[in-house]
Amino acid sequence: MRESVHGVWSRGLAHFSTAMGIDLGTANTLVHVRGRGIVLCEPSVVAIDTDNSRILAVGEEAKRMVGRTPSRILAIRPMRDGVIADYDVTEAMLAHFIRKASTGRFPTFPRVVIGVPSGITEVERRAVEEAAKQAGAWWTDIIDEPMAAAIGAGMPVGEAMGNMIVDIGGGTTEVAVISLGGICTHRSIRIAGDEIDQAITAYVRREFNLAIGEGSAEAVKIAIGSAYPREEELQMQVRGMDLITGLPKSVVITSSQLREAIVEPLSAIVEVVKQAFDGAAPELAADIMNRGIVLAGGGSLLRGMDQLLSAETNIPVYVAEDPMSCVVLGTARYIEELDGAR
Repeated sequence: MRESVHGVWSRGLAHFSTAMGIDLGTANTLVHVRGRGIVLCEPSVVAIDTDNSRILAVGEEAKRMVGRTPSRILAIRPMRDGVIADYDVTEAMLAHFIRKASTGRFPTFPRVVIGVPSGITEVERRAVEEAAKQAGAWWTDIIDEPMAAAIGAGMPVGEAMGNMIVDIGGGTTEVAVISLGGICTHRSIRIAGDEIDQAITAYVRREFNLAIGEGSAEAVKIAIGSAYPREEELQMQVRGMDLITGLPKSVVITSSQLREAIVEPLSAIVEVVKQAFDGAAPELAADIMNRGIVLAGGGSLLRGMDQLLSAETNIPVYVAEDPMSCVVLGTARYIEELDGAR
């Protein structure tokens, strides 16, 4: 039977188009282009002039504006808890990143695979696909972030054995048990890096009467934050606005105080990991006990996160080699497998 003109055209376009894997995260967006690797890693932030709804900056440039702009300029994150909170702005942000990741004089008509949280609704999934198409992709597909993270971490997801991945991102924590190329059980909570930053902000406000921005909270978390007691505790000077006098003020905070500040979101993450075992078959649970749990996502870089989970579950816990890139690398390998199956 002769192939249709549309089929020939589609295969030809697929051959010449760019294959992109995108981790559309709440905090950061990463783009992988076949043959070039990860070409973009920028904050999922957009700066908008509210007087005329004009987009002024996207990504790193927009993030530098957070907390430092006139009232008419608003720096927003269009993704919240791993899903689209502002469709139009997300579409514009995606279009910017796709254009930035593309090269050449002519349109690339990229084929795009996007990682999304496993707990989102079908409506939210379709919104992500439609945003990518409106941003310039001629073909899109969706992959659950836990599966993408496991593939990107190099876990043997296609084998008949239990693999547990814990992906701690900016807006969501995803936990999944994977075997034979499918997700056997999963749990997802909208508590992750953002909530840890918010807990730090609230603690500093409560204990020191000091108001700090989300950038300062993230900076102190990265510099001295830990999920598990350390042999040598660290400390750091934090600057903000005194809530009593309204003047600039600085205080010194220690890593032990920071652990106290973030105990609530960390406890929620530990609990969702434990819950993921409830729906797992005994054989899969036994495999995980032998093989351990793998951590991915930026949240896994918090010092002692692996130690905390290991102590709470009595199971070995390992941080992936490049935890922040696991999802985008998984999307790239997934699209390669799709092309190989054609």
